[in-house]
Amino acid sequence: MAPNITQLTPTQREFRAAMANLSAGVNIVTTDGPRGRAGITVSAVCSVTDSPPTMLVCVNRSSRSHDILRDNERVCVNVLGPEHQDVALAFAGGLPPEERFSGTGDGWDHSVAGVPVLTGSAASIVGNITGSAAHGSHSVLFIEADRVILGEDSGGLVYFQRRFHPINTPLGA
Repeated sequence: MAPNITQLTPTQREFRAAMANLSAGVNIVTTDGPRGRAGITVSAVCSVTDSPPTMLVCVNRSSRSHDILRDNERVCVNVLGPEHQDVALAFAGGLPPEERFSGTGDGWDHSVAGVPVLTGSAASIVGNITGSAAHGSHSVLFIEADRVILGEDSGGLVYFQRRFHPINTPLGA
């Protein structure tokens, strides 16, 4: 369980404040399989290598979705565009887990890759969790991609100073 903010050391509080200044792309990681369907909003996502195409995703181990993602092994990292702030909020806890997919419209395609893919996302990277490492309160999940779905170049959604910010102008425009 995460410590209460009043139980944090000064260094932990300062670290959290510093990390609020680290802009991060917003993603929803989804899965479906033997353990059921789940999804969670995450900002700790990055590319590892393109040989083989691999990403890492950090997920809090106390999250309801953590074990479901890990046990199902097959996931989709949905990279959000500027129009997906409501979906990000829903999957960040704005809706109960059992209502997240139905409560965010009919924008989920469950037939594309065996996992929920957000229709209209900036990109969706589908793959299998091929490794993990636990560190502190989180697990680092390594996802080897076997399918990439690119959306229209409509911008992105970032998390900065504990708020979502749309980036409406694609690079090069």
